[in-house]
Amino acid sequence: MSSIATNEKIPNNVDLTSDKRLQRALEEWQPRFVDWWKEMGPEGFQEDQIYLRTAVSVSPDGWAHFDYVKMPDYRWGIFLTDPIKDRTIGFGDHYGKPVWQQIPGEHRNALRRLIVTQGDTEPASVEQQRLLGLTCPSLYDLRNLFQVNVEEGRHLWAMVYLLHTYFGRDGREEADGLLDRRSGADDKPRILGAFNEPCQDWLSFFMFTYFTDRDGKYQLLALSESSFDPLARTTRFMLTEEAHHMFVGETGVLRVLDRTCELMAQDPNQDARAQGGIDLPTIQRYLNRWYSVSLDLFGGEVSSNAANFFAGGLKGRAKEDRYEDHIALDQTMTLTMVKDGRLVDEAVPMRNAMNEVLRGEYIEDSQRGVDKWNRLLAERGVNFALTLPSSRFHRQSGIYAGIHFDPAGKIITEAEFNAHKNEWLPSPEDEAYVKSLMTKPVFEPGKMANWIAPPKHGIKGRPIEFEYVKRSE
Repeated sequence: MSSIATNEKIPNNVDLTSDKRLQRALEEWQPRFVDWWKEMGPEGFQEDQIYLRTAVSVSPDGWAHFDYVKMPDYRWGIFLTDPIKDRTIGFGDHYGKPVWQQIPGEHRNALRRLIVTQGDTEPASVEQQRLLGLTCPSLYDLRNLFQVNVEEGRHLWAMVYLLHTYFGRDGREEADGLLDRRSGADDKPRILGAFNEPCQDWLSFFMFTYFTDRDGKYQLLALSESSFDPLARTTRFMLTEEAHHMFVGETGVLRVLDRTCELMAQDPNQDARAQGGIDLPTIQRYLNRWYSVSLDLFGGEVSSNAANFFAGGLKGRAKEDRYEDHIALDQTMTLTMVKDGRLVDEAVPMRNAMNEVLRGEYIEDSQRGVDKWNRLLAERGVNFALTLPSSRFHRQSGIYAGIHFDPAGKIITEAEFNAHKNEWLPSPEDEAYVKSLMTKPVFEPGKMANWIAPPKHGIKGRPIEFEYVKRSE
C-alpha cells in the first residue's frame, strides 16, 4: 500500500519530492488554481467552515477524513491507486503486452487530448454551480454541493499532474489553459457543450449530478482500462469520489419527488405548484433536458476516433474484463441510422461503435435511478411515471444532430418540434417558476425549503440537524 504524504504542500502518494522540477512546477501552478477557485468557485462561502471529507488514503477502508475546513484551505492532492503487479494491456491491438509507464510517441497527442478533455470538465462544473449556494434548500444540501465542488477541483489536480509529468511544456500550457477557459464564455468556452449549459437552480443541479456526473463515471471507467498505467490508476481513484456526486443527484431528485407527492396530497386539485412545489411534468422536462445533453458527451455513435482509441489501447470499454473478445476486430453492432428521412438499422464495425457501447451501458444505469423514483411515486399512489426519452431526442452531436425527434424517437418536422417544445423541455416560464421557489437560502440547521423533503440520513452518522456549514457572517 502506497503511503500518503499528507503534510506536504501538495498532498500526494506519487513521491513528488523525488522530482524537484515537477514539484516546483506544480507548486507554481497551485496559487493560480487557488486564485481561480476564489474567483470562480462557490460565491459567498469562501470564509465559511464546511464539514467536508478529504482524501487521505487510497485504501478502500478509511480513505477519507471528515472535518470542518474553509474551502480555499482544502487539501487538494494527487492520488493514484496502487499499481497492479504485472498488469497487461486488456484490449486492442496490443492486448496482452505490458502496460505503459511512459507514453509511446505515436499516442502522445491522442492521450493529451483525452486527458485535457476530461480535465476541462472538472473546473467547468464548479463554474456552472458557483451561485447555487446562495439559494440552498438546507445546510445539508449546501454541504453536499461544496463536497461535489471541492472534489471536482481535486479531479482537476489529477489531470494536471498527468499533464505536467508526462507532456513537458505542452502539458504545462494545457494545464494553464484549464484555468483560462470559462463555462458559457463566448470567447473561451469549455470544450464540451454540456459544461457550457447554465445550471442555475437546484433541480438542474440534482439532474446534473445524476445524469452528467454519471457520464463522468463511464468516461472514467473507460479510461481506467487504459494501457497508460498512470492514467488508469488516476481515474480508478477518481471513481471512488465520483460515487457521492451521483448519490447527491439520485437522492436529491427523490426528495423533490417525495415533497411533490406530499404537496399534491394537500391540494384539492393535486396541484403541487399551488402549494409551492415542483410539479411532476416540470420535473420530467428537466429530466429530458439534462439526460439528452449528457448523452451528447459520449461522442458520435460512429467514430473513427473511438476506434483508434480502442485499437491503440488508450480507452477501453467499462469493465473490459466482462467481455470475451478484447480485440473486437470481427464484431459489429447494429445502430439505428437516418436514411432518406427514415430510420434504418445498419451494422457498424464494433470498434467504430465504442462510444455507443459506453452510451448503452450509461442508459441502462440511468434507468435504474428512474425506476427507483417511479417506485416512490407508486408507493405514494400517484399515477405518473418518469421516463427516459429516446436517445435520439434533442441531440446536438452525433448522427441524430440536426434532425428533430419526439421523446419516443419518432422523426418529426422542425415545426412539429417547435410546437411541442415547451411540453418536452423546460420553458422560460418553467425556469422562472423553479427559480422563484429558490430565491432565499435556508441556513437554519435541520430546516428544509418547502419544495424538498428532508434526507433519510445525515452525513457520516451525523443527524440531519447537524450544522454542516458554519457561516462566517
